[in-house]
Amino acid sequence: MVNPITHQSARPKDAASFLGVGVSTFWRWAKERPGFPKGRKLSHRCTVFDLSELVAWRDAQIGGK
Repeated sequence: MVNPITHQSARPKDAASFLGVGVSTFWRWAKERPGFPKGRKLSHRCTVFDLSELVAWRDAQIGGK
């Protein structure tokens, strides 16, 4: 039996597109907004963000407005 993928990650460019913002805005949010999902460094030049955390954060922002 094949195990389902439980976590999917996105590079910042794809994560920004998912949230509907530019890459520079995405990085600013990651740096300045409390509660914004933390990225995970895979290497010196590669950071990824967990899509389920981004979805939860986005939904919390929509619910809070």
